[in-house]
Amino acid sequence: MIGTKRALLLKEDFETRTDLPEWLVEEYQTFHNTVTDKTFPCYFGMNGQLKGELRYAYITQDDWSNLPLALTDFLALFEDPKHKRHGLFVFVEPFSTEGTLEDYRKQFWQILQYLHEVDDVKWPKESPRDPDHHLWDFMFHGEPIFAFGNTPAYKQRKTRDLGNAMVIGFQPRKIFEGLKGTEKGGIMSREKVRERVEAWDHLPKHPDISHFGDPEHNEWKQFFIGDDSEPIQGKCPFMHKEMKQKPS
Repeated sequence: MIGTKRALLLKEDFETRTDLPEWLVEEYQTFHNTVTDKTFPCYFGMNGQLKGELRYAYITQDDWSNLPLALTDFLALFEDPKHKRHGLFVFVEPFSTEGTLEDYRKQFWQILQYLHEVDDVKWPKESPRDPDHHLWDFMFHGEPIFAFGNTPAYKQRKTRDLGNAMVIGFQPRKIFEGLKGTEKGGIMSREKVRERVEAWDHLPKHPDISHFGDPEHNEWKQFFIGDDSEPIQGKCPFMHKEMKQKPS
């Protein structure tokens, strides 16, 4: 087990705690510098970091047991309405040498699969289990969550490079209330951010980026986009426990 006082970290912890790994402190500082840059495309991330609204956690290459604890504690925050816009960012201990985008993509889906395997709360009956369904969403403790990967292997889509570590963002769907894909506020906010992303990356919006519920869209593809402008091919690596074949 990872020897921390608690799994979920606050901004202040990086200034006051002495038991955090050196690599984590360094990666957090890079994250902070990146998302608070005045030209950073995502207003929500920038404001959340500046206001202390974000939460953090970390896992090592050998031990992921910190993550379910942190995510459980994070979801508990939403029992208080003042936390309605909070996001969680999880730092994954860097590989000994930088990996390829596929290396990080593989580990990203392994981490989500791990979270699913240890989750003791059943998904709601109405929630699709098959990622190919356009209404599929990742669930943890009964909550639909948007997860997205950021890694140093992104060389063109710079907005997805937040340092030497893979950083996984977790955003419960409830924080998007009033900002959903077909709502006026959501459309306007999304378009502003996407314009800034395109300017930062010097690339058009990735073809797999859409809004949740789009019948022509697979949400899982948006969790870990490519470093190009080509649609992701193949099947989703995630498999729901109920869809695994039981031995005869």
